[in-house]
Amino acid sequence: SGRDPSGLFPTVLGHEGGGVVEEVGPGVTSLRPGDHVIPLYIPECRQCEFCLSGRTNLCGALLATQGKGLMPDGTSRLSHRRRMLHHYMGTSTFAEWTVVPEIALAKIRPDAPLDKVCLLGCGITTGIGAVLNTARVHPGATVAVFGLGGIGLSVIQGAVMAGAGRIIGIDTNPRKFAMARQLGATDVLDPATVPSVAEAVVEMTRGGVDFSFECIGDVEVMGQALASAHKGWGQAIIIGVAGAGEEIHARPFLLVTGRAWRGTAFGGTRGRTQLPQYVDWYMSGRIKVDEMITHTLRLDEINRAFDHMHAGDSIRSVVLYGDGGPR
Repeated sequence: SGRDPSGLFPTVLGHEGGGVVEEVGPGVTSLRPGDHVIPLYIPECRQCEFCLSGRTNLCGALLATQGKGLMPDGTSRLSHRRRMLHHYMGTSTFAEWTVVPEIALAKIRPDAPLDKVCLLGCGITTGIGAVLNTARVHPGATVAVFGLGGIGLSVIQGAVMAGAGRIIGIDTNPRKFAMARQLGATDVLDPATVPSVAEAVVEMTRGGVDFSFECIGDVEVMGQALASAHKGWGQAIIIGVAGAGEEIHARPFLLVTGRAWRGTAFGGTRGRTQLPQYVDWYMSGRIKVDEMITHTLRLDEINRAFDHMHAGDSIRSVVLYGDGGPR
């Protein structure tokens, strides 16, 4: 749509994937050819102020160049017919080969299927991590999830892992309710059936939820998530990325009376350190990934994946390269 605040064009898109290291540059010590990896759009240098603080998963090492679509040395390694292309979010995964800084790769176990754990590169990890790392949902908590796409469904997974007592899934597409319930939602709500979503959630929970999660990127819904949070202690976690230049608004009274608005990127997950654990959770069956894959396509069919996404008839599509194809 062109609304992405991270977008620079021309570019090779994609920020979620899995692959195998083909070559390493001079000075690379933590990786070698043959390693299985997941690219990280939030790197982890383990040396900057952010990394050393222990309080965030953000990293300052690549801020000066990644936002400009460049490698750390200020150059692009991507081109088409001698025309420079920008890197996208430091990863550019919609390609058979990409060039990524060492600190932006999580090394994972080689027996994990890349066509599944690739989805841990953003959406699933973002949703689960928002629950476990950012909100730190406690056992028995009430949770509302606004938007039941890949991230929202992953929030539900995280809430189940955290032992939440009640999980309300909210979406304008009732076709998503079955999967939400399958993954652990105890209630579902279609905004079209109530005058006010926030008021409905407050009524359902007799005061509001302990934690609400906005998983769409809609600034109006972000306000609804805050209004759904319980007076005195409720937290509204913003996960969705709004369009460039958009602003959020709320009545200060909602905050003065004890609610909190928080944001999270990649679910507060430190990629190099924590992502291998998420892969282990998948391999042991604790995290559901296969159930969320509705379409598998070849690279030359990638536009179909976007069509499915816009039509709302997919949860997650996986694009396979090389000899891969639809399954």
